[in-house]
Amino acid sequence: MSEVEVVEAARRTLGPVGVLLPVSTAVSVAIDRQRDAVATLEEAGYRAAWTNELMGKDALVQLAVLLGATKQMTFGTGIANIWLREPQTLHAAASQLAEAYPDRFVLGIGVGYPQQAEEVGRSFGKPVDTMRDYLVRMEGPTLVPVPQASYPRIVAANGPKMLALAADVADGALPAGQPLEFTERARDLLGPNRLLVVGMSITTDEGQQNGPGDVAEAVRGHLTAGADHVMIMLPSGGDYMEGIGQLVQLSPPIVGISR
Repeated sequence: MSEVEVVEAARRTLGPVGVLLPVSTAVSVAIDRQRDAVATLEEAGYRAAWTNELMGKDALVQLAVLLGATKQMTFGTGIANIWLREPQTLHAAASQLAEAYPDRFVLGIGVGYPQQAEEVGRSFGKPVDTMRDYLVRMEGPTLVPVPQASYPRIVAANGPKMLALAADVADGALPAGQPLEFTERARDLLGPNRLLVVGMSITTDEGQQNGPGDVAEAVRGHLTAGADHVMIMLPSGGDYMEGIGQLVQLSPPIVGISR
């Protein structure tokens, strides 16, 4: 598929709104509970779910299991960390998921933080240069042929320089925790042919959690500002299954939102 076709396919399958799976660093959630959780989210009407990645957790392995546990749900990495694997390996793994589950996988990729580079004995460098080099090397030679399967690559970008990079060498961008004005600027920088996924917290600046109606209104705001898809984010560190229940409670006014 062409770049435009890849983006259009992602827009169709992701739909306007999805969820970031609850983030827990204190415990390892049993995979059977995760399977049940995404099946519950799919039954609640969500069309897409995303997962984070940190040292000790491989997001692509997790999503390989969860894709098989759902019928039509699309999954994305929000985000895959570049320090945890070589670029050709990431491309090969993403291509295999895209081959196994056509149009149901989106690769979000990010440079992360200096301490994450230090954890694997690497130098962080200049973030934009580091990300550009990584994206270019994803297409480098491999000893085993990589599956010829298309998938969208979007870059975690909370600033204008990374957004410009995303517009130049990726299929789009994934800013998170930014106001509506940033979504508008991101769309302007990316142009119409790039995928814009926006990570939106349900927590206000005052630390309060919005209810379903307010969350739905905020989602519509980002879509109007130019987002293709809004990823709803719960506060980190809570109980995993309680978080799933909270996402289900939020779903009635959200899953029917259209662009």
